[in-house]
Amino acid sequence: MRADPSVQLRLLDVQELDSRADTLRHRIGSVPEAQQLRELAAQRTQLSNEVRDLRIEVADLTREQKQADRDVEQVKTRRTRDQGMVDAGQIKDPKALERMLGELQSLHRRIGDLEDVELEVMERLETAETALTEREAQLASLEAHGEDLRTTVMTTTSDLDVQLAAVVRDREAAAEGLPEDLVALYEKLRANKGGVGAAPLRRRECGGCRLTLNASDLGVIARTPPDTVVRCEECDRILVRTPESGLAQPGSGDTGR
Repeated sequence: MRADPSVQLRLLDVQELDSRADTLRHRIGSVPEAQQLRELAAQRTQLSNEVRDLRIEVADLTREQKQADRDVEQVKTRRTRDQGMVDAGQIKDPKALERMLGELQSLHRRIGDLEDVELEVMERLETAETALTEREAQLASLEAHGEDLRTTVMTTTSDLDVQLAAVVRDREAAAEGLPEDLVALYEKLRANKGGVGAAPLRRRECGGCRLTLNASDLGVIARTPPDTVVRCEECDRILVRTPESGLAQPGSGDTGR
């Protein structure tokens, strides 16, 4: 493949801008607050479920307490009625009076049992309401923290997005007019080589794999026409010759110093 040396150098500009864009994209995707937001989301889900369950429990216990209150009041009303009949002397038959007094004792015991149930429900309701208040406060605090994190993420990524957009524009300008076959090769290598498809040859070192080329490889490159695209023997990336490559001049018999 052939490409003018100036075109090959422009490919290095494209590579630099692509690398900068990759870095910005990585930073956008790994903003610390974004990770905290993801962790916060899991905590929020758990807290929301707990709040939901506690609200259901409080509602159920509230109904249960109201029913317990009604049960107590109903029995008390009956006891008051029966006691009033006894006190008023309305029951003349001794056996009937005896039965009524026995029933009043049963009602008294029944009221005691129902009041115990009522008290137990009240205690359970109070415990559930306290837990609900605590969980709701925790959830509100968590959501407020989440809003702060979202604001930070938006601010941070907004700045990075602006930088990325500028780099993308510069990259498009740098790549404009480059040979399609050269760009296609570069993009293929970039996809397979960790984002680096073209690297400079400086001081006999490949800028892609960072290995120093041996004298034989340097000699081959030195004898290759400047408009021929060469590849690194080690990493296979496009190797762009620069004024600092350390290549011997053709016919000098030297590999460069």
